[in-house]
Amino acid sequence: MRDLDPSMPTPPHPVSSIWLGAILAMAGAFVPFQSAQALDLREAYEAAITADARLTAARATAEAAAERLPQAKSQLLPNIAFSASRAENLLDTTRPNPLTGDKFTTTERYPSTNAVLNLRQTLFRRQQTLAVDQAEYLVDDARQTLNLEIQNTGVRLSGAYFEALLATDQLGLIEAQKISTTTGLDAARKALAGGTGTRTDVDQAQTRLDMVLAQEIEARQHVDFTRRQLQTLIGRAPDTLARLDPARLQTAAILPLSLNDLINEATSGSPDIRSLKARVEASRLEVAKASAGHYPTLDLVAQISNSQSDSVTNPYAAYYNRSIGVQFTMPIYSGGYVTSAERQAAAQLQNAQAVLDGAVLDLSLKVEREYRNVTEGASKIQAFSQATRSAGVALDSTRKSYAAGVRTLLDVLNADQELKANERNLVQSRYNYITARIRLAALLGNASPVIEEANGWLR
Repeated sequence: MRDLDPSMPTPPHPVSSIWLGAILAMAGAFVPFQSAQALDLREAYEAAITADARLTAARATAEAAAERLPQAKSQLLPNIAFSASRAENLLDTTRPNPLTGDKFTTTERYPSTNAVLNLRQTLFRRQQTLAVDQAEYLVDDARQTLNLEIQNTGVRLSGAYFEALLATDQLGLIEAQKISTTTGLDAARKALAGGTGTRTDVDQAQTRLDMVLAQEIEARQHVDFTRRQLQTLIGRAPDTLARLDPARLQTAAILPLSLNDLINEATSGSPDIRSLKARVEASRLEVAKASAGHYPTLDLVAQISNSQSDSVTNPYAAYYNRSIGVQFTMPIYSGGYVTSAERQAAAQLQNAQAVLDGAVLDLSLKVEREYRNVTEGASKIQAFSQATRSAGVALDSTRKSYAAGVRTLLDVLNADQELKANERNLVQSRYNYITARIRLAALLGNASPVIEEANGWLR
């Protein structure tokens, strides 16, 4: 805001000092209170990495998926099992008398024990070998999914953070407009009481003030909502937020790559695409695993057994047996199960490939959209900066004309409203530009450095 030109004649009613007071009050409204513990973007992001529920769930899913690999490898390692048993036996034996031919029965009570140590080592099982390769892709899928969620957390956090700042700035602009409108209303009332003003000026200023008061209520509610939204991400109520310093904001030469280069980089570096590529390869191996159902298996088998009184034909005999050999199994017919599994796996592979192809096309559109938002956002900042300066000059001229008696109070209020609208557009364009840069970096799988850079634009 600019003060009245002291070279202009004094108006017939005392408004110059009033407007000057409004200007000073509005200037004070735009000096944000900064505590030593202001939460900046980096600190908020680090808190969200720990506290965000979605990221916590994704991290647990990745840890669970990582166990697929050792589980798959375990099927190729020796399988050793030991079993033991002990029983009390009551044996009734009926035999014919060799002399008389009559049958007689004898009853014996004796304990029996049995201990067996088995070892099985896979020599050839194609399904298990393919399962290890498949597990590696599934683990990579889970890791990329976790990385994707980290990128999304950065996008959500930065969006919530700058939305909270935008809500605070918009509230400050509305409060400043309330001050200037209230000052104008007081000036109109004093002018009416002094006989130099009109009732129309008072009514128009009162109407404008009522509208601003309603906007202030809505703005305060939005501030509370955005802070609660930020709280859900960082796990605690945010205190004072670090504010954007427009002088530090850099909008020049920030995209050294062309749009096509960015799309290619996103296609190779996006966690989403890399995750889907891993799923395609895992599905391809699933087809091979299904086909491996036709293959034979070969295992090395070894056993040591020790038994005592374990046979009813010779109850008191003891056996100690050691054996080693190979076991060959050749599947012949399984009721069509293997063929059906092949068809199912092939359909799943087709689905995974189609999802990947669609995701690549969708990613290219997202990259282009954010690329436009960044490049056009920088131009919008410059345009709104110029518009704000022009609106400030127009307001200053309108006030001087009002002081000279050639403009009405409504003209001053309209010019002030136009200035506030341009200031709101300028503030919003800055935040939109920053969040667009972070979203674009997240699509490339590299949001953290841009968040760190944006944090340097805060104070």
